[in-house]
Amino acid sequence: MTSHPLAGKRVLVTRALHQAGKLSDGLRALGAVPVEVPVLEIGPPASFESLDQALRQFQKYDWLLLTSANTVRALFERAKELGIPLTQPVTMKVASVGEATASAARKLGLQLAVIPEKFVAESLSERLLAELKDQSRAAKVLYARAAGAREVIPQALQAAGIDLDVVDAYQNRVPKTAAEELRRALASGIDMVTFTSSSSVTHLSQVALQAKVAWPFAAVPAVSIGPITSQTLRDSGWPPAAEAEPSDIPGLLAALMRLASHSHKNLS
Repeated sequence: MTSHPLAGKRVLVTRALHQAGKLSDGLRALGAVPVEVPVLEIGPPASFESLDQALRQFQKYDWLLLTSANTVRALFERAKELGIPLTQPVTMKVASVGEATASAARKLGLQLAVIPEKFVAESLSERLLAELKDQSRAAKVLYARAAGAREVIPQALQAAGIDLDVVDAYQNRVPKTAAEELRRALASGIDMVTFTSSSSVTHLSQVALQAKVAWPFAAVPAVSIGPITSQTLRDSGWPPAAEAEPSDIPGLLAALMRLASHSHKNLS
């Protein structure tokens, strides 16, 4: 019999189906039982007009900003549909939030110039402004993102007078089956819930409403991937019991371990 603090714990995984694997595999390796209820799925933006225009003029940009692996995937898939080879110009630098985004970009042939130590949009804005401060000419920046993303990066760069194009590469939607899947998961019991983005918080709260489930879930701790997600949880009335540091999947798994270990000691 194992004494691992996560052994047998049923942990709700709210990530999109195509992204759940890394977290679920990590949970299994720690003896936990991942319960996958995707509350996000990736769909096309409401309009491709601005994205298509940016892709057709890709060579003119000095910087490309990427804040998720989904953005990377959406850019390359749309370029392929348009018949545009999305090769990085020698004059273009790429900035990324987080290693997961950077890894997705590298796999598709992009070379990364900037990866902030903290995996949040605020850090990316600060690093980019520092990079651009001493340039002899104005830089043209492309920021591709999810529809409805926070305005932190556009506001910071536009306030500094940066020539910025913001395009929606995709949108997050709630899967049609999510409410029924959530009801089944809760009926079988959940020990912890993981949140990997602010969208996962807002979408799960919508799904809970659809499923007629009380929010927050009674006596179930929430574990957040980082400070922005944690603030969204607090705003929704569910303060996180633990937060990842760093803000990535290994950090999230470590936060789950700390919480489970602490809870185990309190019960001893």
